[in-house]
Amino acid sequence: MRRRRAAVAAGFCASFLLGSVLNVLFAPGSEPPRPGQSPEPSPAPGPGRRGGRGELARQIRARYEEVQRYSRGGPGPGAGRPERRRLMDLAPGGPGLPRPRPPWARPLSDGAPGWPPAPGPGSPGPGPRLGCAALRNVSGAQYMGSGYTKAVYRVRLPGGAAVALKAVDFSGHDLGSCVREFGVRRGCYRLAAHKLLKEMVLLERLRHPNVLQLYGYCYQDSEDIPDTLTTITELGAPVEMIQLLQTSWEDRFRICLSLGRLLHHLAHSPLGSVTLLDFRPRQFVLVDGELKVTDLDDARVEETPCAGSTDCILEFPARNFTLPCSAQGWCEGMNEKRNLYNAYRFFFTYLLPHSAPPSLRPLLDSIVNATATLHSAGELAWGVDETLAQLEKVLHLYRSGQYLQNSTASSSTEYQCIPDSTIPQEDYRCWPSYHHGSCLLSVFNLAEAVDVCESHAQCRAFVVTNQTTWTGRQLVFFKTGWSQVVPDPNKTTYVKASG
Repeated sequence: MRRRRAAVAAGFCASFLLGSVLNVLFAPGSEPPRPGQSPEPSPAPGPGRRGGRGELARQIRARYEEVQRYSRGGPGPGAGRPERRRLMDLAPGGPGLPRPRPPWARPLSDGAPGWPPAPGPGSPGPGPRLGCAALRNVSGAQYMGSGYTKAVYRVRLPGGAAVALKAVDFSGHDLGSCVREFGVRRGCYRLAAHKLLKEMVLLERLRHPNVLQLYGYCYQDSEDIPDTLTTITELGAPVEMIQLLQTSWEDRFRICLSLGRLLHHLAHSPLGSVTLLDFRPRQFVLVDGELKVTDLDDARVEETPCAGSTDCILEFPARNFTLPCSAQGWCEGMNEKRNLYNAYRFFFTYLLPHSAPPSLRPLLDSIVNATATLHSAGELAWGVDETLAQLEKVLHLYRSGQYLQNSTASSSTEYQCIPDSTIPQEDYRCWPSYHHGSCLLSVFNLAEAVDVCESHAQCRAFVVTNQTTWTGRQLVFFKTGWSQVVPDPNKTTYVKASG
């Protein structure tokens, strides 16, 4: 009964969220409310609310200034307070993000600052940025999910490309709790939307193959709130750990390698060392097999200030780490080490060692152990630089075939080659396989294919395809027999010679 109620509530929320975002996306910026629909007035703040609008204005200003810092490059340890000027002044006449329609930076009625302008100059990809015009004729809107602040939708643009849209979740916890506390709907929207704007700035400033690509954004009026923000980003698939555990080791290693490259970039970013305070798998997506971070509104650039090492304790559910406090009063490497240990907790320990080639397992075990254990100083044994170097070494050994040295025994069984042919049936299942209904594995060369077939008791033949994986390895079907061999110009069949 409890599950049924939860499912009904989730369905109701999803329907409500979808309707709200579709209203944001498909309505022109100046469109009045629909007939019979009047804007919901914002309730006045009650006497028991903490500081009323003044407190809300303070919180908005703090987030506004945070966006300013990140848009200009981030403070870093020891940097002074940035000068207060409009962010768009950084892009005079240059090719940057399209400017929202005026009026711009309009003050709130409660004295809080207006909208900060868009991110700084530059475009991560070729072609113009997408704006409101791109959202007027989208199709196939589909609710993807929501979190504390934002809701995510999948739509198809008029040209056929699928993108993700992010907007503040009007029925979400962040906006709802703020309205209950301060009673100012428009001001609370601005407070929540600054997190979306912060994420937009960081997607722009932290451009990298493992950071989700920002395509553009749009300001439009929605319901009773003017200038609601929608960001347009690259579309990715959610990270489902149970499904990943059923995929090939090669694909799981690619995810870990992607994560290692991302963490190295965050540790050495133009903004300084960036930490992801919310590091759950749901903060990432998969795009063509590559892991990319998508949720950056809880990212932090500043290292933790300290007076001594007792202020530099990284606390996790299973263990704590103590880091040194620098002479400048910052916990050394805390952002980097937090990211790295979370990578171990959520990804490396599950995805790296299992079903890996036996000759690579010692190196993979060392990566897992070094990102989870302490050395004598109480810190993690490796940093992101050493971790990435070892992951790249695994890639080199695997892609070059060097991991096969002394691991593939010469077979006494002879195989007959039948060019331009395949075996359409006679499949069996193996794990892990690229195909759930058959045994489809990747091999470096013919010798490894023979070795795999010899290691499977039911294998009597295999079919080499012309398809390759992301490392360039060929995909091979392993078969229980060859009673029916048919022509296929894109495959080559090998059968065990009789005798």
